[in-house]
Amino acid sequence: MLRTASAFWGLFWKAAPKPPKNFEAPSAFFSPSPTANHKKIMRLVLCYPVSQKHIDQIQQTVPEWEVVDAGQEGVAKELFDADFFCGHAKVPVDWEGVVKQGRLQWVQSSAAGMDHCLTPAVIDSEIIVTSASGVLSDQVTEHAIALITGWTRSMPRFYTAHEKREFIRLPTTDLTRKTVGIVGFGGVGRRLARVLAAFDCRILATDLFPENQPAYVDQLLPETELHTMLPQCDVVILCAPLNASTYQMIGKEELAAMQTTALLANMARGSLVDTDALVAALNDGVIAGTVMDVTDPEPLPPEHPLWETPQTIITPHVAGQSGWRIDRMTEMYCQNLVRWQQGKKLINQLDEKALGFPKRDGKTPLWIEE
Repeated sequence: MLRTASAFWGLFWKAAPKPPKNFEAPSAFFSPSPTANHKKIMRLVLCYPVSQKHIDQIQQTVPEWEVVDAGQEGVAKELFDADFFCGHAKVPVDWEGVVKQGRLQWVQSSAAGMDHCLTPAVIDSEIIVTSASGVLSDQVTEHAIALITGWTRSMPRFYTAHEKREFIRLPTTDLTRKTVGIVGFGGVGRRLARVLAAFDCRILATDLFPENQPAYVDQLLPETELHTMLPQCDVVILCAPLNASTYQMIGKEELAAMQTTALLANMARGSLVDTDALVAALNDGVIAGTVMDVTDPEPLPPEHPLWETPQTIITPHVAGQSGWRIDRMTEMYCQNLVRWQQGKKLINQLDEKALGFPKRDGKTPLWIEE
């Protein structure tokens, strides 16, 4: 029957007179095919602690896209069907499989540290990656100052005395006018330097790209000069990204190069430090103490010897927390979404993904410009 009908309509069109050249058929007569004018709907997957107002803000920025709040429980699966991703997956993700899928175009990290997504497969791919460098610098700086001044002013011992209701005057030290070395002079490192300048500190810093030295920094050295800086410092603050070249950059040799009265503060990633070497250095009095918001391993097991080391303050990776953190992260992401649609270079774009941070080369727009 279908063949007969096809033959009939074929004869009909052959016999029918041809329309004039200026003839326009009514739109209702010729319906377009289902695929005509079809536009692929982009799929954006989120995995950071957004509320409905943040989802709405993102959706208003890209009204034609599908926005999915995957959460930690769904991100590993949803990434396989994502064109864009914003967040920080704290669960295992098959990044190699996601790359092979060939769909993901852009990863916007909701953290300054990029080790959660910069796997070899992502680094070697065409996926664009942007960081949240600078977005969390205020609260990380505030937390660093709290830890450092808490240590110099002997707060843990006073807290212990308080619990025992002992009114005992104990010795303290000062941060004011001390020499502070900052390892990694990016968004957090620069913000820390500005705040420390108010303490009249002598500020030294090392960085892979020792450029744009602020007036309140005494020396900005290349990262190869770390051993030149360490012996000069009363406080050493780690703000560097975690990558192949910074893994356990502070080990037995570096700790031995520090003053016996020095404090080590880690505000970046636990794996920047050789934990076993640090425990030994603290127990043997090689350095005076350590404060850290990050550890290796993380979370730190209850039985780990680092808990028992003298002159140590540990917080559970909370330096980036803030009442307005998610608002600020969403604002940055929306600005980047607009730039993406306009074909502009993205804020905090990693031109060299293996570095794990955006370069301050004047070519890449940064979230916080000085």
